[in-house]
Amino acid sequence: MRSLLRTPMMAPLVRDSALVWLASGVVGVSFGAVAVAGGLPVWVPVVMSLVVYAGSAQFSAVGVLLAGGGPFAAAATGLLLNTRTAAFSLAVADILGGRSRLARFLGAHLVNDETVAFTLAQPDPVRRRTAFWVNGLGLFAAWNTGVLAGALAGSALGDTATYGLDAAFPAVLVALVLPALRKDAGVRRAAALGAVVALAVTPAVPAGVPVLLALAGLFVYGRRRAAA
Repeated sequence: MRSLLRTPMMAPLVRDSALVWLASGVVGVSFGAVAVAGGLPVWVPVVMSLVVYAGSAQFSAVGVLLAGGGPFAAAATGLLLNTRTAAFSLAVADILGGRSRLARFLGAHLVNDETVAFTLAQPDPVRRRTAFWVNGLGLFAAWNTGVLAGALAGSALGDTATYGLDAAFPAVLVALVLPALRKDAGVRRAAALGAVVALAVTPAVPAGVPVLLALAGLFVYGRRRAAA
């Protein structure tokens, strides 16, 4: 892995990755700040980001916790949202294959939307391998640095409502799903169905459960695609 990071192509890959790292760090600051300002200890978002390292799943899981849901509902929500990384792992399996067990473990931990997309955009296998490690390690560092900074700042913010930071969770989640909603009418219908289900059951079920039940829209979407 060290030899890959020392290749001449590293500098342009770092340059191309820089904006992705910056955006990740900014979102990480938001995640850390809102989690702590919402009442969670500083170590929770920090450790979650190091161990789980899954932006949208982390936002959803902590959102469930802050809404009063239990840890099992939060973990289930995050796990379901992060199942897509199984397909991403298959897409970069040739990059991780044949390396040491430690390298494969680290590489699997770095798999996410941005790193896989950046990697697959490269024109040849050597450049893809280098891009994966350059972008993946940089993104991991930027995300966790941002989360730590936000968590430390969030502990001094006091009442979240005073700053409107409680709006950061839904705002970021909307930003995460907008590209998919714009691209596919089927996804829009699935999201609308999920929203209706969540709103309908909210008065009758514990916090966090409506988010899980909203995934019914995905099953309908999947069945329609299979039928097509």
